Amino acid sequence: MPPDTKAKLLETAERLARSRGYNGFSYADLAAEVGIRTASIHYHFRVKTDLAQAMLERYTARVRTSLEQLAERSKNGAEQLAGFVDVYRDALGEGSSVCLCVSFSADAENLERSVLHTLRRFHDGAIAWLTTAFARGAADRSVRDVGQPAQEAAAALALVEGAQLLG
Repeated sequence: MPPDTKAKLLETAERLARSRGYNGFSYADLAAEVGIRTASIHYHFRVKTDLAQAMLERYTARVRTSLEQLAERSKNGAEQLAGFVDVYRDALGEGSSVCLCVSFSADAENLERSVLHTLRRFHDGAIAWLTTAFARGAADRSVRDVGQPAQEAAAALALVEGAQLLG
């Protein structure tokens, strides 16, 4: 099996989960998309929970890097917050997909505890980043009427993730 098979499986599984939901695809669907036998997927990911965990960890790392870069290049808190909204807007793929974490959140009742823990870590990281952005915006006066940055952050994350579900 080529060494990039695992990466291809993760990429394809993420696309399927973002467009169909976690429960909207099976290993058979994934095998057909990648062009391998279902048994070959089990070599890389014994069970779907292992695949979900790997997808979330990969996605979290990508988003974290993107947000770190956004924070570095933003002139102020308002620009940072606008950039955050753009990250979620881009994840919509013109209405054909949602953020992986939104997709997993919608199927949370079907996820194993370990995957839910990783999903919670993603959300906690997003809220921490947003809290810093709101505090920066309040300090540099680019964002007005900031109450408690942590509360603003939790509300903002809920808004962008809920908007994705409606979008």
